[in-house]
Amino acid sequence: MTDTVLDARRLLCPMPVIRTQDAVQKLQPGQTLRVSCTDPGVLHDIPAWCRVHGHEVLDIQEGEDEIVIRIRVCTPE
Repeated sequence: MTDTVLDARRLLCPMPVIRTQDAVQKLQPGQTLRVSCTDPGVLHDIPAWCRVHGHEVLDIQEGEDEIVIRIRVCTPE
């Protein structure tokens, strides 16, 4: 299964989280979302949002100019 891709680069807090939330709402449980960001605040904000809403952070890759977070959409509890 291919990741759905969200480009949240050059967006500042809280927009990457809002765009992530909007994208997740369009996906089914088990699907994955790949979020590309440049705001370092996402390293805390997106995993915290996932914990609150029951989604799983699969991995976080920090590059020199970009942060990529992969999320698995889970069924809300």
